[in-house]
Parts: sequence; structure tokens; C-alpha cells
Amino acid sequence: MGLLLAACAQEPPPPPPPAPPAATFSQVGVASYYAPKFENHKTANGERFKSDGLTAAHRTLPLGTMVRVTNLRNHRSVVVRINDRGPFSHKRIIDLSPAAARELGIRNQGLMHVKIEALGQQAATR
Repeated sequence: MGLLLAACAQEPPPPPPPAPPAATFSQVGVASYYAPKFENHKTANGERFKSDGLTAAHRTLPLGTMVRVTNLRNHRSVVVRINDRGPFSHKRIIDLSPAAARELGIRNQGLMHVKIEALGQQAATR
């Protein structure tokens, strides 16, 4: 009987292959920030826009992508979550929440030259 059970036992499956490296994405261009009139409007992922959140709009990055935005003038950076689509001006690459813009020091200037780098996806939205 023991020989029969040993013959039926299965070997554990081999370990899964390592995950491929995350695709890198970076872009340099002009950033702006949302106007106060958009407070509490629905974003592309269905949540309400909050000016004090660290969120942003991008035309193509998947919703939920975490992005480091660096102000190329003063080298300050902030990490934001893409939760909306835009900007709709082809002269800009990202629209930031006012809180993110303040972190970068661009609140009073309106527009700033930035570099954005994708860091990965967030599992759940806030």
C-alpha cells in the first residue's frame, strides 16, 4: 500500500519564473495644476477630485500609476497617483493637484518644466 501511495504522490510544481522588470516610463515637458473649480468633480477613475490630494492627470499612463514628478528648476519632487485623464492642451504633459504643485514650488507660477517617471501601480485607489 505504501508503494502505491508513493507512486501517486506528485512533485511540487517548479517555482514561477522571476517577474520581468517593470517597464520604465519617463517624460519631460510642461506641468500645470487644476483650477479650484474642479474641486469635488469626478475624475476618470470615478473618485472625487480633492485639491489637497497628491494626484494628477495624464493622457496615457494607466490609472493608478504612481509617478515621481521633479521640478527641473529647483529639483524638488513629489510622488502622485494618476487618477484622471488630461491635460487636454498638447503643450502640457501632466496636470497636478494644487497640493502636488505646492510641493514642487510651482503654485504661483502656473506652469513649470518637469520630468515625470513612472514608479508602478497602486493596488487600490484612495
